[in-house]
Amino acid sequence: MFWIKQIVVGDGERGLLYRNRRLQQVLAPGVYRCFDPLGRIAVVLHNVARAEYAGSDAEALMAGMDTRLAPRFLLADVGVDQVGLVLKNGKLEDVLAPGTRKLYWKDLVPVELRLLPLAGTLEVPADVVNRLRQLGLLSRVALALEVPAESAGLLFIDGKLVRTLAPGSYAFWQFRKNVAAEVIELRVQSLEVSGQELLTRDKVSLRVNLAASLRVTDPVAARTKVVKYGDYIYRELQYGLRKAVSSKTLDELLGDKASLDADIFAYVYSRVAELGVEVLGVGIKDVILPGEMKDILNSVVQAEKAAQANVIRRREEANATRSLLNTARLIEESPVLMRLKELEALEKVTEKIDKLTVFGGLDGVLKQLVTLKE
Repeated sequence: MFWIKQIVVGDGERGLLYRNRRLQQVLAPGVYRCFDPLGRIAVVLHNVARAEYAGSDAEALMAGMDTRLAPRFLLADVGVDQVGLVLKNGKLEDVLAPGTRKLYWKDLVPVELRLLPLAGTLEVPADVVNRLRQLGLLSRVALALEVPAESAGLLFIDGKLVRTLAPGSYAFWQFRKNVAAEVIELRVQSLEVSGQELLTRDKVSLRVNLAASLRVTDPVAARTKVVKYGDYIYRELQYGLRKAVSSKTLDELLGDKASLDADIFAYVYSRVAELGVEVLGVGIKDVILPGEMKDILNSVVQAEKAAQANVIRRREEANATRSLLNTARLIEESPVLMRLKELEALEKVTEKIDKLTVFGGLDGVLKQLVTLKE
């Protein structure tokens, strides 16, 4: 009839029937006929495939929860010290921040609410972390942190260090607290100080490159006692290098780099020990001189080498002369040795002669070709 209003509710829908703008009934799927001659009845259909209630009167419904609404709705009322986990069919689907109130349809899909306290710990359970990562919600509600092997993690809550983290995966709720974390490398690290323009004790300008190896032994001290331990050590290496170079002449520096390394190491080691950082070694990589100083040093080296070569040459000449003198004395004392020397001289002469005619026998040859005067 004209005053009969027909209402059709689908399988994936629920209807809220209002009379005079006040909720009267929740309609399950089906066909309904209502007598409404004055047009006081209104029905709002909701798609319950999406479990969260999207009506504008959610607060009114939550305030008036009774036996009519309880079978149809789940009231998610999360305390200020709690995190709410909304589960559909036993699987996590959403995270509710502390103090949140929401309504969920529970006719079509079983919906549950799991409350986690925040008072004891902010760490997210491992099973929840895995599900939030699958849903792409982890970075929105929690701080996720990976601490690699040979590293240490430091957890700060509201600016206060509360925990040191061993290698592994972690996640912490970011509700009501300012949560931050930092990873400190515990493996051996290298640090280079390059292009340092310095003056030696004898006022020679040069450029030095320095390398150092270090390792963090106490991550808490390295993070809390200095703002950036890497920058601090870099400056201390600069100061130690400048102090060591300025105390030596150029000749001392070039002649004994090992002592220079030891001086720098001793200076830096004592300055960073209390910061939880251990300096393992310090070494000078390069000493670069200006162009004119290189030419001067090359000239000095050439002169030194030339003098050394001249000394060696004179020494060999003296040895040769001394050997000749000794030979002459032996010849003078031994006629047989003199005869041998004459034969050697004759042999050398005959090697260069194609044809030789001998007169007077061997004695004549020796007397004419080789004459030894007393």
